[in-house]
Amino acid sequence: MNSAQIEIQLIASLVAIACAIPGTFLVLRKMALITDAISHSILPGIVIGFFITHDLSSPLLIVMAAASGVLTVVLVEFIQKTGLVKEDTAIGLVFPALFSIGIILIAKNANDVHLDVDAVLLGELAFAPFDRLALDGIDLGPKSLWIIGTILLITLGLLFAFFKELKVSTFDAGLASALGLSPVVIHYGLMTVSSITTVGAFDAVGAILVIALMIAPAATAYLLTNDLKKLLVLAVLFGVGSAIAGYWVAYALDASISGSMTTVLGVLFLMVYLFAPAKGLFSVLYRQKQQRIEVSLLTFLLHLRNHKEEEERHVKHLNEHINWQKVRSKSVLDLALKNNMITIHKDVVSLTPKGKKFTTEAIDYIVTNKNSEIENMKDRFFLFRG
Repeated sequence: MNSAQIEIQLIASLVAIACAIPGTFLVLRKMALITDAISHSILPGIVIGFFITHDLSSPLLIVMAAASGVLTVVLVEFIQKTGLVKEDTAIGLVFPALFSIGIILIAKNANDVHLDVDAVLLGELAFAPFDRLALDGIDLGPKSLWIIGTILLITLGLLFAFFKELKVSTFDAGLASALGLSPVVIHYGLMTVSSITTVGAFDAVGAILVIALMIAPAATAYLLTNDLKKLLVLAVLFGVGSAIAGYWVAYALDASISGSMTTVLGVLFLMVYLFAPAKGLFSVLYRQKQQRIEVSLLTFLLHLRNHKEEEERHVKHLNEHINWQKVRSKSVLDLALKNNMITIHKDVVSLTPKGKKFTTEAIDYIVTNKNSEIENMKDRFFLFRG
């Protein structure tokens, strides 16, 4: 592995960390789509900054781009607060307009400058190691590494300094206001950091990968934990892991590095989306099936409690009178037997003392409108779940 490969992976990893931190809060605030808006609408800020300085490496470009990103957020919220359109519609109105202005400015005034649309949208990590930073003839490494590294240090400093404020304002803006915090200031601070991070990563990785690294790691981590600190750590790990794995996928396939990294992020999210222990699709489907069987069990036990007639308690009654299919009937009976709720003698079902106690408590909860307590009651009575 040569130095260029190491530098590419290092730049991608730093970008992943820098994007994962604000991205986590954007996902929690249900503002993930604003990342797409910012990543495109900062283009006019970059172009105007270039027109002022005529230097693509000028820090003013980052400042102007960040200002353009914040302007996007202000315009989106202004339109949304009119009540005439929703947030997604407002985003769809604002960022294409600002992005189009940037495209027009490039096409009309910067055709002879390396500021083309393809580079802006896609970026190319493979070229990042060749844009070096030199001081007094000393090679200090890729310029992108220094830019994103500086942004990351600032982001980390702000995270540690304002973690409690971010946490409170993200989950309860009303409580933040009551505690004397300013949710508006914190909100625009987060948007500013997101804008600066986006433009800092723009030249190296392009808008597409920035969006992916902002949203996908945080969204993936969100399916695995509800703890904010763990969420941040997992988002960082997923971002860095996908960046490195994506590079080697691109190397093996001789494909786009940014495209490969984004694909790995997508595959990772899909795997977690399907197989996450608590929030994964298969886990949710299993719990829904389990709950349906348990509700059917409760219905049947209550039926037994309210009927003493043998024909009403006969096994065939499940199919003939309650109109359950044989598979469902067998599942209910098996679950009741496993949990010692019933006994069956000559195909006639009777409640055990445990079954009678369970149905008595269930009725009490239903009558007193404490249905939410039934799940806790099931945990106490059930050794085997459906």
